Amino acid sequence: MYTDPLGIPGGAGRLPDPKPLNSISPTYERRGIGEIMAREKEAVPEHRKQNRLIDEVSPYLLQHARNPVDWHAWGEEAFGTAAREDKMVFLSIGYATCHWCHVMERESFEDPEVARVLNEQFVSIKVDREERPDLDQLYMTASQLLSGTAGWPLNLVLTPDKRPFFAMTYIPRERRFGNPGIIDVLSGLARMWQEDREKILTVAAAVTGSLGTSPARGRSPQRSMLDAGFQELLLRYDRVNGGFGGAPKFPIPHNLLFLLRFHRLRGDEKARGMVETTLRAMALGGMYDQLGFGFHRYATDVRWLVPHFEKMLYDQALLALAFIEAWQLTGDRFYERIARECLIFVEREMTSPEGGFYSAMDADTRGEEGGFYLWTRKEIEDLLPAAMFRIVTEAWHLTTAGNFIDSVTGERTGKNILYLARDPGNLADRMGMPGEEVDQVIASARDILHEYRKGREAPITDDKILSDWNGLMIAAFARSGRAFSDPRSLATAEKAAAFILGRMKTGNGELLHRYRNGTAGIGGMAPDYAFLIFGLTDLYMATFRPQYLSAALELQQTFDEAFWDKKNGGYFTSPADRDDLIARQKDLYDGAIPSANSVAFCNLLRLSLLTGDTSHEKKASDLAKLYTDSLTRSPASSTFFLSGLSSVFGPSTEVVIAEGEDRESAREMIRSLDQGFFPFTVVIMRTAENKDELAQIAPFTGNMEADGGKSRAYVCRQHVCSRPVTSLQDMLTLVERT
Repeated sequence: MYTDPLGIPGGAGRLPDPKPLNSISPTYERRGIGEIMAREKEAVPEHRKQNRLIDEVSPYLLQHARNPVDWHAWGEEAFGTAAREDKMVFLSIGYATCHWCHVMERESFEDPEVARVLNEQFVSIKVDREERPDLDQLYMTASQLLSGTAGWPLNLVLTPDKRPFFAMTYIPRERRFGNPGIIDVLSGLARMWQEDREKILTVAAAVTGSLGTSPARGRSPQRSMLDAGFQELLLRYDRVNGGFGGAPKFPIPHNLLFLLRFHRLRGDEKARGMVETTLRAMALGGMYDQLGFGFHRYATDVRWLVPHFEKMLYDQALLALAFIEAWQLTGDRFYERIARECLIFVEREMTSPEGGFYSAMDADTRGEEGGFYLWTRKEIEDLLPAAMFRIVTEAWHLTTAGNFIDSVTGERTGKNILYLARDPGNLADRMGMPGEEVDQVIASARDILHEYRKGREAPITDDKILSDWNGLMIAAFARSGRAFSDPRSLATAEKAAAFILGRMKTGNGELLHRYRNGTAGIGGMAPDYAFLIFGLTDLYMATFRPQYLSAALELQQTFDEAFWDKKNGGYFTSPADRDDLIARQKDLYDGAIPSANSVAFCNLLRLSLLTGDTSHEKKASDLAKLYTDSLTRSPASSTFFLSGLSSVFGPSTEVVIAEGEDRESAREMIRSLDQGFFPFTVVIMRTAENKDELAQIAPFTGNMEADGGKSRAYVCRQHVCSRPVTSLQDMLTLVERT
């Protein structure tokens, strides 16, 4: 049992944190938070009056709007009240689709006795970590300093001037196994606030001082750091099940993106094997929704069988990118199928009518985690023809006892998580059937069960739209459009980009972070700029419309002006004019989502290649020097950054296609680059229609002309271009030259 710096136990509660694709029904009954709030309003008992959160926009805050706790939203009103009344602040951070946040709400925040203690002794504040990732990052760091652990729900106790001195994650209402419950902890803190405040203030000052530290600038990262990152991943690699480390097992797609680049750079077959084994294991396992598609957030076991059933937008985006790149490298249609299915799921279930992408789908339905996705053997037997049932029983390893174990009781529930217990090819051999026939049977069974599942009460959708996560999703749809020559994916990406650029920017060009119910708000943070620029540059290379490259450059300029640390380099998470934080931080660590600095590093290198403006490359070099110490300690802690660093040693190339009257030859060149795996190459298309606008953005293309009626390819490396070629094979030879 961990004891925190104040000597109060409980401060370290740990949280384990086919059918043709175009014929799949696009309809789905989505349950948004607004609908649920309206439905439940009539059933709320009289004593459960709404609190201040009822006027908020965040779905997560609205979920707590009828708790007996007198919640405040983050703001000066709450801290002013705490100062006037000489009370501590209880800060609780979570998000709308968080299972353990729901559990703690039911156990504690809906409990009158817990509410009484909080209302009498504290000023209580709720924060949606997806609305305010800067606050979440700041206080997550504080939690790690105070308790050695972090996760959601994240609960901290602060002084009235926002300084943290106590942290805990999930903690039950009552004492369990000798460990205190939340009332015990809160009561102990209340006594200490009155009797030993000096100790509290000492801890708060020490933690706050540590929060303001910034990574030191070192020397430029060396090529050897790529090898060190690979070796660390190799040591952590699960050779049996794929992935890295033990349970719980997170997908961390940027590990795979880096390994693909390392394979391309070094020719290392182990790196490729690690990626392929991991992608197949995730896609065949319970981590993947075998009926409705899309990936769950993580697996609670090492085999990717038992998922934590949330579906997050960023996971769909980053995993789709990994599967697309695996297809580009291998040509294996399995990876194409999973990438396409993943994007079908997003388009069908997580896309707003305006074109923006929703944030997440919950794990729970009426308090049961995963209930929407689980099946008894009898349910499936009743729905499928006998011959089909026999095959899918073998394929999905359906049992009467089930494979899902209740996280509270530890017992089997009689329900099954659908997963492919065997690779379809092996299953066909085992059953003595042609592989195509087995695939068709499984696909037909999937369609029948998916149609039936639509009649179940679906998990809620967190329907807020976030600029940063949308940027990642735009990149995924754009990349799908390029790789698979899919105009629908491109149209989806363009619609989303138009929505973000049209509805989530201020008049002076600054991004806003969140949109919901017709309202955009919350000033943009570093991930919003970095991730959207990433998506826009991918969209440019998918469409060759200069407007997207122009938009990326305008955002980069705003990003540089408001977030760049002129003294030490790197991007702060929050802009200079944000005054409600006790410290500004820079995030370098690539966790479940890449850090803004890692993505910005890749963006700067890409913008330099696309425009010929070496000032972006200079800024990337300055930024890279902040990573030296952290990469020395843990080379695999920033694998998205290492992907960018791989392109530094790639070598990187710019390919400018000057389209001639023979347009098909230009498009053939583009297709060959889009469908191959060329991670260190950017592609620019110069046409008669866009050449003047393109020359304004990328002046080095101004004299790159077609050869009369023939299209030409100009291949440039380190800002030096080779003689133009008109042959597809000559172009590929120049691109592949090391």
